[in-house]
Amino acid sequence: MNIALKFKIKTKMAASMEKLRNDVQTLIVEKEEIEKEIKEFSEVLKSQKDVGMKSPLVDEEGYPRNDIDVYTVRTARQQIICLQNDHKAKMKDIENALHALHSAQRDQPAKTIEPIKMAETTLVPFAKIDLVSAGSPAEQGDFKVGDEVVSFGSVHKDNFKNIQAIGSIVQNSQGKPIRVVVLRNSKKTVLSLTPKKWSGRGLLGCNIVPMR
Repeated sequence: MNIALKFKIKTKMAASMEKLRNDVQTLIVEKEEIEKEIKEFSEVLKSQKDVGMKSPLVDEEGYPRNDIDVYTVRTARQQIICLQNDHKAKMKDIENALHALHSAQRDQPAKTIEPIKMAETTLVPFAKIDLVSAGSPAEQGDFKVGDEVVSFGSVHKDNFKNIQAIGSIVQNSQGKPIRVVVLRNSKKTVLSLTPKKWSGRGLLGCNIVPMR
């Protein structure tokens, strides 16, 4: 295979990887927008005597309650149900996109230059570990307090927006290893973190906060 053809193939694969990463980030943003809408309609229900999703809308005699706006409550409930279905579908889309991204990363030739690798070479952290619980998946993955996160799966400095992006990767990678690159004592360290249920809270047992 000549050099020009090799370069063309590598360039095409790098572009494909970048598209997959962008697809994941777009889906995460869309998911967050759905969650925001659910919260807004939940606030509507809260403003109506905090009726929630199941409180009856009729009084003891079977007449519509006069202490709330029944139409508003019904509309909010219906919107929440639809949004919850959309959220479930979006989470499935994110899971599929992450699987496609991880599969593509595994299939990448060792010498192919990936966008995320380029970002890692600058070793610019975007988050920091400020708590690691004993016996947690994070401790088993050799996470240390003070580790500065350079990349977490597909998330790195250039596409990091908020901690929810990491949360989405964790939720959709339960039982599957995530490649994490950190700076520890100013040295690059590559870790493997497998989110899973344990005796403590969450799937990691560590606290990740954005760099200030």
